[in-house]
Amino acid sequence: MTLGSPRDLARLARRTFLDTVLRGTASLVSACAEGARLLASQTAEPGLYARRRELVLAWPASSAPWAQGLNQSLRAALDVLERGGTPSTRPMGLPATAEGANGAPIFSLVDDAVVELDLMASRLTQAVADKAGWQFTDLCSRLRGLLPEDPNPGEAAGDVLKPAMLSRWVLDAWMAAGLTADHWKTLQNVLHDEVAALAEEAYHEANRLLLEHGVAPEIDLRPFIRRARDVGIVQPMAPSPGVGSRVSGGGLGALGAGSNRVTAMGSAGAVSYDETRLMTQAPGLGRVPQAARSQAVLGKLNQVVARQVPGFDPTQLMGQPDGAVALATGLSQAMARTEAAVRQQVDVPVGERPEPAALARELIERKRELKQAAGSPTERATIEVVALLFQAILMEERLPATVRVWFARLQMPVLRVAVAEPDFFATLDHPARLLIDRMGACVMGLAGAVEQPETQGDLLLKEVRRVVQTVEAYPDTGRRVFQTVLVEFEKFLENYFKEGNDASRKGVSLAQQLEQREAYAIQYTIELRKMLEAVPVHEGIREFLFKVWADVLAQSAVLGAPGSDDTRELKQMAADLIWSASAKNSREERNQVLQRLPPLLKLLRQGMARAGLSAERQEQHLKALNVALQAAFTAKSATISPERLREITQRLNALDQLLPEMDDVELDTDTLRDLSGYDSEDLEVVATGGTMPTPAMLAWARELKLGAWFQLDYRDRQERVQLAWQGRNKLLALFVSPQGRGVLFQLNRLGAFLQAGLLVPLEEESLTVRATRDALAKLDADPQRLLN
Repeated sequence: MTLGSPRDLARLARRTFLDTVLRGTASLVSACAEGARLLASQTAEPGLYARRRELVLAWPASSAPWAQGLNQSLRAALDVLERGGTPSTRPMGLPATAEGANGAPIFSLVDDAVVELDLMASRLTQAVADKAGWQFTDLCSRLRGLLPEDPNPGEAAGDVLKPAMLSRWVLDAWMAAGLTADHWKTLQNVLHDEVAALAEEAYHEANRLLLEHGVAPEIDLRPFIRRARDVGIVQPMAPSPGVGSRVSGGGLGALGAGSNRVTAMGSAGAVSYDETRLMTQAPGLGRVPQAARSQAVLGKLNQVVARQVPGFDPTQLMGQPDGAVALATGLSQAMARTEAAVRQQVDVPVGERPEPAALARELIERKRELKQAAGSPTERATIEVVALLFQAILMEERLPATVRVWFARLQMPVLRVAVAEPDFFATLDHPARLLIDRMGACVMGLAGAVEQPETQGDLLLKEVRRVVQTVEAYPDTGRRVFQTVLVEFEKFLENYFKEGNDASRKGVSLAQQLEQREAYAIQYTIELRKMLEAVPVHEGIREFLFKVWADVLAQSAVLGAPGSDDTRELKQMAADLIWSASAKNSREERNQVLQRLPPLLKLLRQGMARAGLSAERQEQHLKALNVALQAAFTAKSATISPERLREITQRLNALDQLLPEMDDVELDTDTLRDLSGYDSEDLEVVATGGTMPTPAMLAWARELKLGAWFQLDYRDRQERVQLAWQGRNKLLALFVSPQGRGVLFQLNRLGAFLQAGLLVPLEEESLTVRATRDALAKLDADPQRLLN
């Protein structure tokens, strides 16, 4: 395609962005419909469940108008863009600014509903910025290089690339279609995810267009760096929707500016964040932008290489579309000889293998042969950089020596991929890089702790060996084989900590039982509330059943089964208790209660003991029950008819049939209760330490990977622990020490410990990023080595 000017190319990039969004509208609506149906099928508290059902009922009549309205806005923006104009949109219900006689604007109060809509748009804008921010930043940087006279692309009011524009179009079409703000809030998480994913794809397509026309393959991030007045403390994020958003000036923070308001946080959440920041060590907060710092290291590497090798392009895919790798015959043969030599030295008994340092020296010697066989300066530079990376990995003393030797065998497969896919040097999420980082992180804590670990049959180290051999077995597959074995390794880790690791096996089993118990307890409580909603039960009995006996039933269901004899007996006891607490107006009924009461109280005590309640707490609950039973004797309680009592008994006995599958039970931070009373000899539940974590810290807590090692400071102990298990929705996380002590965190407490520096990653950076820093130091000292 022939373009008339850089301005024409910039306009085409914006049109590509809008066209991509327009093509994705149908998929967006379909995904939101599926999300709404999924939410409506899940168990929730009555009010939320009713709102979800209402959304599903309103969807058929409103989804098509929503899609149509969004498409109209996008097409109108395309038309205005073609005419060289500036698309714009105003908040729903906000009138144009009136003017006085002198032309000055007349300000008036804005309706609360309009303010709420503006906040909803701002939250969606922030979600787009969080997911697609780096694509947006790259695109703006390329447009800035294309049109130097336009210093702020993507920031000017009305620029179609601005995330706030897309957010407003989506929200305006939603409201115009007859859907409400309550509908939006009910589906908010789904909307945020789907719109952000669509925006990311659209920015990517616009970037791809510019790259195809040779626009700024290297991104200079310096124009995005803007100094803040206070650089010593990380600004807190808003504690919850509705409190407002604090928008910093510039960079990715500017993406969140859905309006011109900056709302100060005066809530309890903000106070908690300030309190936490005051007691938190600086290193704890400094880890939040770790991904950005790691990406900067890769950017620096590409700049250094590009200065010496102008043709080096870290974003251009030079391999085959299907992932196959095509190499020159000479280079391929040289790599095969090097690979065979390394394999021959490693495939011997442990005691006969060379030390990692000796193996690194041999690989350096063979690097010369590889460079001589290379067909271009870019290939020689790639060979040098990969060699430097693996040289650093082989000298990493925090890795067990046996593992380092196996990592050496990955150098040629990685080189093969790097030659065909230079984005290995540009992105943190390349599967080859992720695989090395994940395996390195998992074995990092074993260094110095185990001598010759491979001879002791450790399954983790055997899996590392299997992964390397699998990669070697498919030399021409490239990225696909790395992606495949990465998925396999992640699945292996889940089973490894559950079954194959002696230190974690018991703790994981206990944590799973505790999570299952919580799921059962939540469901039993919900069903009991439904069952007794219209039954005149004494309040003391009602509270006991909801808060205590639901736990007892849940414990029995975990240890046995929901339909076991023990659990059925406990359900019958609940029915007996309800009957005993109803009004007893005749002497016969009172005598019957007196006869049945001692064995009933004994069984209640046994059930509570089985659920782990202390003797003191059992006495407290029994005293409360006695008050309810006394009310029955004085006829102060309501009477329950025999028919209603039989119905309750039958429903209690059939309770296990009413429960959904445990995989379908929705656990979230609101339903998951305080677990601090469930400590045992083998499992400690963290109940203290830190204060309210920020949303950024909660997001970090959810992103922690299985197998990663940390330094934990808890109960006057400092020790190394490994993340061994994460529950559903990652609301629970289990860390285990090498001695087998399990420490269980709920999500909020985990975020607080990360924030306070009480749980610190043993490694600040991933293995490949540290190796990249080491390679950079060598290249800075001698940049000519890239071509020599």
